[in-house]
Amino acid sequence: MNRIKEVLNQKNIKQVWLADKLGKSYNMVNGYVTNKRQPSIEVLFRIANLLEVQAKELLSDNKLN
Repeated sequence: MNRIKEVLNQKNIKQVWLADKLGKSYNMVNGYVTNKRQPSIEVLFRIANLLEVQAKELLSDNKLN
């Protein structure tokens, strides 16, 4: 499970923007957001960088400070 959807919502960022920045299809990113697919560790770190959070924050069930 990941928290990508929660972080996107907190930052008011759309999935389509993330897909564009990652060079991935909307469907692929939607799979990450809905936890139907898990990103590779490399992609997870790219997502974290784009969202300006630590990668571990995307993996945690609890909010980190």
